[in-house]
Amino acid sequence: MSKEADHLESGGDKELKEERMQDAAEESGRMRVREHSPSPNTGRTLQASPSRGVTVEELMETAKGVTNMALAHEIMVNQAFQVKPVELPEGSLERRVKDIMHKAFWDCLEGQLREDPPVYGHAIKLLAEIKETLLSFLLPGQGRLHSRIEEVLDLTLLHQQAENGALDISQLSQFIIGMMSTLCAPCRDQAVNKLKEITDIIVLLKEIFSVLDMMKVDMANFAVSSIRPYLMQQSAEYERSKFQDFLEKQPNALDYTEKWLENSARSLRESRPTGSNCASSDPSSLCILEVHNNAYLLLLKWDHASDPFPETVLMDQVRLQEMQQESEQLVLLSSILLIVYTSTGDAISGLPGLMETLKNTINIMLADMHTPSFSVHEALATIGEKLCADLSQCLSQHGHPPLSAEQQSTLRGQISATIQTDNTVHKLIDSRVQSYLLASLESSQRKTPPPLPGGLTPVSRELQELAVRFSRLVNFNKLTFSPFYKRILHKILPERESTET
Repeated sequence: MSKEADHLESGGDKELKEERMQDAAEESGRMRVREHSPSPNTGRTLQASPSRGVTVEELMETAKGVTNMALAHEIMVNQAFQVKPVELPEGSLERRVKDIMHKAFWDCLEGQLREDPPVYGHAIKLLAEIKETLLSFLLPGQGRLHSRIEEVLDLTLLHQQAENGALDISQLSQFIIGMMSTLCAPCRDQAVNKLKEITDIIVLLKEIFSVLDMMKVDMANFAVSSIRPYLMQQSAEYERSKFQDFLEKQPNALDYTEKWLENSARSLRESRPTGSNCASSDPSSLCILEVHNNAYLLLLKWDHASDPFPETVLMDQVRLQEMQQESEQLVLLSSILLIVYTSTGDAISGLPGLMETLKNTINIMLADMHTPSFSVHEALATIGEKLCADLSQCLSQHGHPPLSAEQQSTLRGQISATIQTDNTVHKLIDSRVQSYLLASLESSQRKTPPPLPGGLTPVSRELQELAVRFSRLVNFNKLTFSPFYKRILHKILPERESTET
């Protein structure tokens, strides 16, 4: 079967081609996993001025290593990672070329099979590709199935049958469907069973290839889930090695990482958090672990519009930005609920389902809070009106007087004030969320979640899930880049402060 077209290159002179290659290499070399990031730092590369010239070949090799590193990294830190089939955009040149090529192939196959006598050249190519695909699904211990596939889809035999006019495509298709039924994941049973209902041989072969493509994706995802438990150490070492290769070509590529850790140490000195995990007897000193953990919390408060992101976490910038937005929404949600239950009193305490109803209402109205067109002041005003109406209705249903006009006005004002930077409730909840995430980092090695601070019960599930994802990402980043971090921290911390736990 004809596969997707590789690349269509237009002719051009040598100089233009080299320039385009270098542009591609520089673009690929950016330490990013995801394209089209909302971050304004999309165009920044991991580099300061190199100390020597770098050839196009070196850049291309580096770009290849960075791409492989990014894939391994994504598998490790994203537990929901799945291989997905490539969907070419509708109307794109690539999609049109693919559709034209496929149509030409299937039209040619149909014409060959309708000749008298039939011509089986294209059909045997299809069967050969199907055979290789089925064999690729087999595990090492499935020797009997391997032998059966080799026996029925023996290409030499198929050519002989074709020459003698004895090749039965329909019968072979039924064998293939039966083998697919044996090898497919349970989620593909229905798709495979539908193949048995197709009588037109051309349509059947098309659908067989479609289902086989889905089975390839299933097999790839099975492989990913199988190797993930064994990949942690190897992936960390691989990323560290590739990053070291990159540093040798871009020797000043840790400048922003060093600035990030310096800012962490400075912020700790200015306002020491309680419950420090530092073993030093000097209360004014800082330990490496303390500075390191605090640095990761700073990433959840990052100004992506103006501050360059640290190089060692650049592949996770989009992921961390999403966690930052999730954290901000949880803080605002918890602040509003705390105000509602504090100001309304005992009348609504313990009413079944009320907390979840209010939470869902607020979440719906804050769903787009990080989009450019979102107005948080308008949203909070709408939330205040809606919650006052819902609370009054709920109170009336349970035999309590509804909220008075004065109570409603006060509640709306308090909810609208939660967005202010100096709002007491917002600052309290934000501090507790940050403390919980920090405690999750410190306790992640013990596999025991820290106790949930007061006021965060309504968002306990979401906060715990966020903490697990944040801790997993941080721990893998530490494992990967710890040698680089230690060198930087020993340099920026005075010797009396460079203690470790």
